[in-house]
Amino acid sequence: MNPAALITGASRGIGRGIALELARLGYDLIVNYAAHETAARQTATDCVAAANSAGHALRVETCQADISLAADRAKLLAFTRQRFGRLDLLVNNAGIAPTVRADLLDASEESFDRLIALNVKGPYFLTQLVARWMIAQRAAGILPPGAGPKIITISSISAYTASTNRGDYCVSKAALSMLTPLFAARLAEHGIWVYEIRPGLVATDMTEPVKAKYDPLIAEGLTPIRRWGTPEDVGKAVVAIAQNLLPFSTGEVINVDGGFHLRRL
Repeated sequence: MNPAALITGASRGIGRGIALELARLGYDLIVNYAAHETAARQTATDCVAAANSAGHALRVETCQADISLAADRAKLLAFTRQRFGRLDLLVNNAGIAPTVRADLLDASEESFDRLIALNVKGPYFLTQLVARWMIAQRAAGILPPGAGPKIITISSISAYTASTNRGDYCVSKAALSMLTPLFAARLAEHGIWVYEIRPGLVATDMTEPVKAKYDPLIAEGLTPIRRWGTPEDVGKAVVAIAQNLLPFSTGEVINVDGGFHLRRL
């Protein structure tokens, strides 16, 4: 039986890149999406093709759910239970940027509430639900002994980088970053490892509007590795964790940012 993974916000961008890499590894997948059904179905089709090319036969299911809503979180977990009966890996990837980049002195409460609901509350309470189920699976022997289930949260360099024209986004990512040490400390006794992957400038539809701004900055050395990141780069970091290559680490932050986090003189 294949291990199973649930990836939130997996229809496009980084989530799609993660899904494709896990498919090549042989994971059955739940591709969650909020609004982009056609893109989610295309990702599912491409994951099956990628798995077949790597010699794996797997199942890929799509499920619509807005993780900011409690009823949708419950629906997503029930769907995963019904389809696969197990869950080895949760990837909290779903997230949104502000609809309008507004100066810190002008930003709206409505935008703040929207970002906190989806970028923080959603993954926090979805992780709570999944953690309870993973503990029950371990107790029931559904998941194999040894390498245990894992939870990965995709955050952002905005967790520590001040952008005064999108303060709500930075605050949401900083809050999201605390999810990993909290759940890592709580779940270690149950053999569940928890990680954060912190992408930098990754080329997706979300970053396309600022590409012209950052192209010259990257070329001039904003990141020591002078290129945009790709969804595949983030996917490969997820695969390293999924393969249990970090067996004595939990609560760890893995930067996938071209070295942006380095402080240089």
